[in-house]
Parts: sequence; C-alpha cells; structure tokens
Amino acid sequence: MRELAGSPGTWSGLSLRVGQLVFAAASVCATASALGFAVYTAFCYLIASMGLQALWSLGLACLDCYALKFKKDLHSAVLLSLFVVGDWVTAILSFAASCSAAGVVVLFDRDIYACRNPQLPCGRFELAIACAFLSWAFSATSALFSECE
Repeated sequence: MRELAGSPGTWSGLSLRVGQLVFAAASVCATASALGFAVYTAFCYLIASMGLQALWSLGLACLDCYALKFKKDLHSAVLLSLFVVGDWVTAILSFAASCSAAGVVVLFDRDIYACRNPQLPCGRFELAIACAFLSWAFSATSALFSECE
C-alpha cells in the first residue's frame, strides 16, 4: 500500500503534528501573556481550544515518533478512524475559537476603537489568533490526509 504524504506514521505526518503543537502552544502563550484576557470569553475559549489542540498533537506526535523509530504501521482501520475523528473535532474547535477571538479583535479595533487604548494588548491578541489559525490549518490538513487513506 502506498503511503500518502502527511498520513500517520510518516515523517510528513510528524511534521504536521509538530506544526500543530508549536502554533497551538504559541497561541496559548501569546494569549496568556496579554493582561486582562480572562475578561473576554472568546480568549478563554481560545486558550482552552489551543490547549486541547496542543495535547492532542503532542500525543499523536509521540505516536508518530514511536511508529517511525520501531517501523510500526499506523494504517489500521481503527487507528485511522480515531485519528480522523480526533483531528476533525480539534480542527472544528480550533476554527471556532479562532473565529470568535478574531471577531472580538475586529470589534475592538474597527468598531469601538478600543485598540487605541494602550492598556488593551490587541497586538498580542492578533498574534495569538494568527497562530491559532495556523494551528487549525495544520490540523485540517492532517485530518484530510488521514481521511484519504
């Protein structure tokens, strides 16, 4: 059976997992370092979603490392179903959290001009949202490649 690039147990699959993990962790760090993020529900949801994404990606990256090191096959129907369902759930949660947080920042910046206030860390929020969208893109790509097997 020919392995698809990005599928579980391949080097490209591992790189997708590491990308998800790095950008999810960066999003959590950027949001958590912004003062007053806990006042806004969208940013709390972003941290929760990106935390779940980071844990899921870390677990599957470890599984990919194990499969690569010991030359194990991760292409059984049960494992692929687990990967697809988990990837789609985390991808949908990540996308929803990214969109809701982005909507709040757009409201702050363009509608009520709150970003002019130096006390509100809009730049950090924007960085966190950009990292969250990149993590989502890696997650959705991984889900698509796992589903195509």
